[in-house]
Amino acid sequence: MKPSKKDESRRREQELAWIGDTILDLFARTWILRERGTVCGETQRRMTSNQFLACLGNPTAVEAKIGTLYRDEGMDAAFAWIEAELLPLFEKQERKRR
Repeated sequence: MKPSKKDESRRREQELAWIGDTILDLFARTWILRERGTVCGETQRRMTSNQFLACLGNPTAVEAKIGTLYRDEGMDAAFAWIEAELLPLFEKQERKRR
């Protein structure tokens, strides 16, 4: 039986989200090392968690957006979007957490 268009769309979104999750993780680790000068798994976990991503919408959709940018425009575009859209909110939450 052929998958429905909805099922196919969901599968593509999940595939892009899988890639986007990896790009976000790489951004987070790079940013943490640059900003903090050391490894911090807890900060990385907070920055990449579904709980954090849900502040911007459906976590899968957010990760799929990153994956799409990476696929279509490359790492620099994906990193620029994360820096512009996710990082300010993350930094705000981190200030409140402290």
